[in-house]
Amino acid sequence: MGNLTPIVVEDAEREQWDEVADLVVVGLGAAGITAAIEARERGADVVLLDRFEGGGATAISGGVFYGGGGTHIQEGAGVEDTVENMYRYLSMEVQDAVSEETLRDFCETSASNVRWLTDRGVPFLPNLCPVKTSYPASEYHLYYSGNETFPPYSDHATPAQRGHRADGGAFPGASITEPLRQTAIDEGVRIQLQSRVRRLIVDESGRVVGLEYEQIPSALWRMLHRHLHRLELLIGKIATGMAGWLRRRCDRIEDRHSAPRRIRCERGAILCAGGFIFNREMVAEYVPEFVPGLPLGTAGDDGVGIRLGQSGGGKLAQMDRASAWRFLYPPNAFAEGLLVNGEGKRFANEFWYGAKIGEAMVEENHGVATLIIDQDLKKLAHEQSKPGKLQWFQQATAFMNLYLNCKKAKDVETLAKMLDVPRDALQETLDEYNEAADGKRSDRFHKAGDSMHPLPEGPYYAIDCSLGSKTHLCAVMTLGGLAVDEDTGEVLSESGGVVPGLYAAGRNAVGICSRQYVSGLSIADCVYSGLRAARHLTPQNP
Repeated sequence: MGNLTPIVVEDAEREQWDEVADLVVVGLGAAGITAAIEARERGADVVLLDRFEGGGATAISGGVFYGGGGTHIQEGAGVEDTVENMYRYLSMEVQDAVSEETLRDFCETSASNVRWLTDRGVPFLPNLCPVKTSYPASEYHLYYSGNETFPPYSDHATPAQRGHRADGGAFPGASITEPLRQTAIDEGVRIQLQSRVRRLIVDESGRVVGLEYEQIPSALWRMLHRHLHRLELLIGKIATGMAGWLRRRCDRIEDRHSAPRRIRCERGAILCAGGFIFNREMVAEYVPEFVPGLPLGTAGDDGVGIRLGQSGGGKLAQMDRASAWRFLYPPNAFAEGLLVNGEGKRFANEFWYGAKIGEAMVEENHGVATLIIDQDLKKLAHEQSKPGKLQWFQQATAFMNLYLNCKKAKDVETLAKMLDVPRDALQETLDEYNEAADGKRSDRFHKAGDSMHPLPEGPYYAIDCSLGSKTHLCAVMTLGGLAVDEDTGEVLSESGGVVPGLYAAGRNAVGICSRQYVSGLSIADCVYSGLRAARHLTPQNP
């Protein structure tokens, strides 16, 4: 990462600057673009810097925003929800990541934040998904995106669909960032791409007064850098080795063909540069158990924003938190089977949201998991995966697991040897599951009886779902970052108080989803925290 030690200046007024702005935002993802627009609409002169072309992890995501409490999209779809109901559910997911007051404010402002997005062109639609799924087909835009329908969550809060998926195909994340980018341009935000921030600039009191960054001036090298990055995004999930090579080529272009610049921020700077999943040294340091997973995000999620804040005295928190996405469905037939750990014991409700299964798999079971189904479930899974029934990437994953990641065992003894687990423990697990599936006992993971398929005899089929599976990849994102004042978004200082002039939002900061993740919660937190920082930096003119 190079030298991140802040540059200290005696008098910002007398320094030579290449540019001056009221506010500088680092990172053009959901948090950064939100903060830039809000600050600009409130009268501030805003410069937004991004290392690549902008969009961040949001632009390549499923484009889901977790919103509730009676959003206009929910109302249009006939979904009844209240702020209190949303709060009761999220309090179980969020736990101690933020204070009760902050979580309640997040819920109270959720509906207005959805309206803020749609007013600026983000296409959320009130098309209700009729089934429980990890991600809906393209014609549906509002769905259960977490654990709302499962006990004990459903015992505390009435289930309500809160996953607002933007319109725009299988991965419509750009349907969120691109309308906002255009809004920012129309409003006069000065966007500078291929600009990598290197260091903070502070005065003698420690206040952040500017940033040093490097920009690629040559049109030729900018074009090559842009194309290499686009190719890396395209193949990142299917050719990880080649993607890593492409990232290193981008690094080399930046190192050899960038020119240094300094920009002054008269009111402050907001760090919105993503998480650190692509900084493998930081992953090994803070969340080593998640190293085998597939990094989820972009090359911009390299931890630089977090390290910049830390270099200025910022405090880190929740750095040991990450989210592994082990979705078992669709097809739903897979989740009717049972999931066992490295000891042959069941450890989850197979219909849980993928991040909850991933948490149990990694943190309690050493990242080891195997899904067991029988011939009937295999046939049903094939039927449910036919063209037109799933998103293309879901269909591809289903067939990969059915035919390339599926091992057959004629009976329990053969299955136990195949999995290298104690036969007695596996038999006990199967017996308990079958009794629950037959209605002879309650399921200890609260799985609904009509979602359990008894597996009394072989042949059995084992699908490797472990964190390090080379066939059934498990995506991982980081959740920790800079600790912030939850009223303002200012970065908290290790020595007490705040780092003056420095704010953080999105995955650069600890936020709503820093303890546990459900689909849409990160983008929702990006918008919430981006608005919070911008509004504190730019008080509304009377």
